[in-house]
Amino acid sequence: MANSVYDFEATDIQGRSVPLSQYQGKVLLIVNTASACGFTPQYKGLQALHEQYADRGLVVLGFPCNQFGAQEKGSDEEIASFCELNFGVSFPLMHKIEVNGDGAHPLYRWLTSEAPGVLGTKSIKWNFTKFLVGRDGQVIRRYAPQDKPEKLADDIQAALG
Repeated sequence: MANSVYDFEATDIQGRSVPLSQYQGKVLLIVNTASACGFTPQYKGLQALHEQYADRGLVVLGFPCNQFGAQEKGSDEEIASFCELNFGVSFPLMHKIEVNGDGAHPLYRWLTSEAPGVLGTKSIKWNFTKFLVGRDGQVIRRYAPQDKPEKLADDIQAALG
């Protein structure tokens, strides 16, 4: 059983294996993303948080997902290009994953059990659900898709110390 976010591994958008333990001691903002969603402009706010707090230890991790309204149909290459061209995204993007159901990535199974949604639901409701993870690898808080990235600044600053 996983004890922290550092017990997981993911694959980045270039296909390389990424042990999340490489982020030990950092504050993570983990977000399931999509390129054709009403919330897609949040990439801009996520990039702004990345630029503002990276030097203090924040790492934004984007996990593209096509499970909500098929709003992330592209290949990893197309997703990376879209994010860079349209929003200047320079924070790490991961390989497209599933966040709900039998095929859900183990990281997302753990995140949703650590920080259930409204009324204790374990599933992710939509694109751009966000999880703030502290330097100790534990989930601090889950945020709804409509929570704009800039509204998380106070919580991020508190987590950064």
